[in-house]
Amino acid sequence: MKTGAYYIGSTENLEQRLKFHNIGRVKSTKTRKPWLMVFSQDFHDLSDARKRELQIKAWKSRRAIERLIGTFNF
Repeated sequence: MKTGAYYIGSTENLEQRLKFHNIGRVKSTKTRKPWLMVFSQDFHDLSDARKRELQIKAWKSRRAIERLIGTFNF
């Protein structure tokens, strides 16, 4: 099932986190699986990653998120 939803989060282990979402171990996302990775950014520490996560979530705009994805996926 494809819902068209975007999940925004931060983690120290991207592969494991995506796996947890797709096997239903994350309560908030288990009804919308499968999840596909469409964008990621690397940060030196989790604190910086979480700041970026909050920045993106604050946009509350699908268009802004899709511009971000398009900017980095050439």
